[in-house]
Amino acid sequence: MLELTQRMGQVESAEIFDSLTLPYELRIRGRLRATTDNGTDVGLFLDRGPVLREGECLQAESGEIVQIRAADEPVVTAEIANGLAMARLSYHLGNRHVQLALGQTDDQTGWVRFPPDHVLEELAERLGATLKHHQAPFDPEPGAYAKAGEGHSHGHSHENSHGQSHSHAHGHAHSHSHSHSHDHSHDAENDHAH
Repeated sequence: MLELTQRMGQVESAEIFDSLTLPYELRIRGRLRATTDNGTDVGLFLDRGPVLREGECLQAESGEIVQIRAADEPVVTAEIANGLAMARLSYHLGNRHVQLALGQTDDQTGWVRFPPDHVLEELAERLGATLKHHQAPFDPEPGAYAKAGEGHSHGHSHENSHGQSHSHAHGHAHSHSHSHSHDHSHDAENDHAH
């Protein structure tokens, strides 16, 4: 069994020993036993966190390089006009805190791809998207924080000085469809901090 322990990013195709095709749910795992596309048994022993992306390569302790492929799996692709319509669709689907893949069909049309979910599908149709249920690779956006190497943390702490009002703005556009007020009076609840 090849033990794949090192992330390589993209490498020259001449260096690639084999490929490993996995669905999204397995590409988010750091530990995994699998069989490559050419029948070699491999074990993944990777740091947790970053999702294995289409085309990313892993190296075995013995030097072999295996390239990751995103498997075809059941997805819904919502096509919609580029511009404001695409932005609105992406915003409302993303506000549901689900993984989304984004792309462009042509200059006039974009798409948002997600796992089948009747609530998301209904929302997308209400916003004017045309849905297609099919099998395709699902390689969702990693997110701005993941690109910066910060994992999945939103990086906002709620420290405040006593006596100042505490607004609940997060610095990332996530408004929630349910209403709730954030009147944080800091008298009795924070007395333990003194």
